[in-house]
Amino acid sequence: QVKLVESGGGLVQAGGSLRLSCATPGMIFSGNTMNWYRQAPGKLRELVAGISSGGMTNYADSVKGRFTISLDNAKNTVLLQMNSLKPEDTAVYYCNVVRSGLWYWGQGTQVTVSS
Repeated sequence: QVKLVESGGGLVQAGGSLRLSCATPGMIFSGNTMNWYRQAPGKLRELVAGISSGGMTNYADSVKGRFTISLDNAKNTVLLQMNSLKPEDTAVYYCNVVRSGLWYWGQGTQVTVSS
């Protein structure tokens, strides 16, 4: 069974930084692409960033140059470093993996950026 546990959200002023973590106890990253999505009130959930087990990354245009996704293989953790945060980054952030055609989600962590 896949378990994803996010942490690290909070309230920050515009221009500030946060680092989100997604713990994946017992999961092996090999062969999987780990993703961060976000969902703002009244909006659809959108892909923020993804990283393959080989380290290839992709980002939404809105976060390129500000966010960095990475894997900590020793800790079975997916990280999302968010810099230069903007009010429009306010959302619930979810960790995601797709395995054998099934979509797995964490419970989400709230990020609020004040102007």
